[in-house]
Amino acid sequence: MEPWLTIIGVGEDGVGGLSEAALRAITVAEVLVGGERHLAMLPEHEAERLAWPSPFDALIEKLECRRNVRVVVLASGDPMLYGVGTTLLKHFPVGETVVMPAPSAFALACARLGWARAEVECLTLHGRPVELLHPALVPGARILALSADGTTPAAVAALLRGRGYGPSRITVLERMGHPILEKRVAGTAADWEERPHAALNTIAIECAAEPGAALLPRTPGLPDDAFRHDGQLTKREVRAVTLSALMPVPGQTLWDVGAGCGSVAIEWMRAAPRARAIAIEPRADRLALIAENAAALGVPGLKIVEGAAPDALNALPAPDAVFVGGGVTVPGLAEACWEALPSGGRFVANAVTLEGERALIDLYAKLGGGLTQLSVSRAADLGGFSGWKPLRPVTQLAVVKP
Repeated sequence: MEPWLTIIGVGEDGVGGLSEAALRAITVAEVLVGGERHLAMLPEHEAERLAWPSPFDALIEKLECRRNVRVVVLASGDPMLYGVGTTLLKHFPVGETVVMPAPSAFALACARLGWARAEVECLTLHGRPVELLHPALVPGARILALSADGTTPAAVAALLRGRGYGPSRITVLERMGHPILEKRVAGTAADWEERPHAALNTIAIECAAEPGAALLPRTPGLPDDAFRHDGQLTKREVRAVTLSALMPVPGQTLWDVGAGCGSVAIEWMRAAPRARAIAIEPRADRLALIAENAAALGVPGLKIVEGAAPDALNALPAPDAVFVGGGVTVPGLAEACWEALPSGGRFVANAVTLEGERALIDLYAKLGGGLTQLSVSRAADLGGFSGWKPLRPVTQLAVVKP
């Protein structure tokens, strides 16, 4: 099918900054779609005009009804960078579309600040929790974040102060590309003052930590005290080995069965871009701990399911990896997890009791894989001296499904 849908990125300089090809597409369009701001930039035109509907998903149906006419969708900047283009191309084949991007906010910000784009962490806070910043906060990092609105810079400054990154320099770049209204405001998170900002702004952060600020990199094996817990926690050393066996992959999904405080699911999501996880936990008193830890460590999108496996697994999206941190002795649980995995899926289960170890030995005989016993000792006070204090040994089964 010939392309009928053209998606055009528009900068703050309006239609004056568009290419001849983009202007020609607008001229011959029979339907023009965009925000009120975008449509107001256009001269008088006999084409039908459609403003963004609410809910936005209604746009898909409206466009489906107009497949036999020339449709132009106007969007801000690069439509394929957290933009409407990514949404539309999930529904319409790329062969039916033409995308004409303008410079993205990230490209413009790097040009304004002299930053190398390849060395900058870029994310969006538009319609998303500000806590998504947490995994990117390490000393010396440079971060660019698309704001939700004019209040986002103050929320970012407060988060930085709370993490011990008060010395970090913040630069708010407003309406980049506008010939008159472009503006920048700079300061540190420690002395940031709430002030009005344009709704369309991008935040640049140069991370600097206070002495003693916790270092929480994406590398698996965060300190145990990074999590709030009631004692049900996969300890740091064992957690690092467990994540290594689970092999986090961008965009893949983990089931964390018997999640406790959610430490394994949280580290899975931190370890790989777009990684998803579902924490399944039967005890209601632990659900709030999981949610609190997920927000504090930058993965507020962690899905939390209250219920006992295997029954709680029935309606869940299929996993690419499964971790059983508790309950491996429950009849049918391991079998249900194994059955849900695709070829190449990873099954990892830990046990600290003799009964759990016996269940893993039986599974090892049936499934193969690797069976490992992990023993960790930590130095502790011993009558004025120091000695090794052993933690409970952990038996771990790790299997990749053939």
